[in-house]
Amino acid sequence: MTIRPSTALLTDHYELTMLQAALHSGAASRQCVFETFARRLPSGRRYGVLAGVGRVLDAIEGFRFGDAELEHLRAHDVVDVTTLDFLADYRFDGDVWGYAEGETYFPYSPVLVVESDFAHGVILETVVLSILNHDSAVASAASRMTGAAGSRPVIEMGSRRTHDEAAVAAARAAYIAGFSSTSNLEAGRRHGVPTGGTAAHAFTLLHESEREAFEAQVASLGVGTTLLVDTYDVTEGVRTAVEVAGTSLGGVRLDSGDLVVQASEVREQLDALGATETKIVVTSDLDEYAIAALAAAPVDTYGVGTRVVTGSGHPTASMVYKLVAREDDEGRMIGVAKKSKEQSVGGRKYALRRRNPLGVAEAEVLGIGEQPVGDGDDRDLLVRLVEGGEVVGHEHASLEGARARHEASVAELPRSAHQLSQGQPAVETVFLTETP
Repeated sequence: MTIRPSTALLTDHYELTMLQAALHSGAASRQCVFETFARRLPSGRRYGVLAGVGRVLDAIEGFRFGDAELEHLRAHDVVDVTTLDFLADYRFDGDVWGYAEGETYFPYSPVLVVESDFAHGVILETVVLSILNHDSAVASAASRMTGAAGSRPVIEMGSRRTHDEAAVAAARAAYIAGFSSTSNLEAGRRHGVPTGGTAAHAFTLLHESEREAFEAQVASLGVGTTLLVDTYDVTEGVRTAVEVAGTSLGGVRLDSGDLVVQASEVREQLDALGATETKIVVTSDLDEYAIAALAAAPVDTYGVGTRVVTGSGHPTASMVYKLVAREDDEGRMIGVAKKSKEQSVGGRKYALRRRNPLGVAEAEVLGIGEQPVGDGDDRDLLVRLVEGGEVVGHEHASLEGARARHEASVAELPRSAHQLSQGQPAVETVFLTETP
């Protein structure tokens, strides 16, 4: 059995003070339903992409309070002795349902449903949200980028623009949403994301001349490598690259300037030199809009860094983790909801993707308290992830499975989902019953 590092202190202080107070009042044992959802999509977005489910399952398995964690809580008087005793024996023992990783979602989609007593469910809030908010923000942005790129590959290369651990998670999320590879080696080791890379401007500047740098790179990595040709003069760089590597040169990379114009000029030059199969890779602060603008240019591959790891301007998916149902004094489950400015919808939700006879999604149908009935063309969305505290849904969060699921889920959305202009979610969210 793999021993996972504890995730128990990846949480907010008030999760444990709520637990302490609930243990004191006797309400900690009440059965509850917590749901994770986003009240809205980021401005202009037509859909979201759920990522991080596999990491959430790992976090639940690792949510244990060992001696080190308990001693920290004791030394800093975070909670009382009764709560420390509870935490020493803590193992999540409830059920978790959710959307499978890579699935698209919309406002109020119940992407994760936790069923347990209050004590066991409430303290998972922070770690669940920190994972899903980050990874889904990256995947949602990445999906727009791969959509704009069409059949052209997109490489994730944003490790230097975010936190070290966030970089690993971002590479995984971007791959789920269709990126072809990452520059991050830890993402390759930990998650199996394909990795790649060649050289930066520093390698060229290290040598006495651009030619000397190209000769060194080709001698080491072969003629199939990609040479960075814009350290000095692009036209001269392309000419030198082909002279050094020959017409079988794998690729050239452009990292600055007017990429639309440069790509066209470089393609003409490469073809004139006989390097008709040499690919053109473009980088330099690309996002979905820049990629779309390059659609008519002779570009073969895009490299995206800062904008994908920061969610292309929306670094969080704005998901929340809310108590939506609880056991009353007579043992009945009742819907509960926040009623102030940021309202929630009470009651346990069941989700269905309504599709027309052609398989095109038309609505996110949420039944309160019972599963909506499909008409044969529709698709149930919630799958069991944890049963009685045991993770049973790893197959719904495998990397390649999530990648295939993303492709299929996006493909069933209406055409409006693929527009980059401002607009409403591609499908509406429909509640079948009134809020209790």
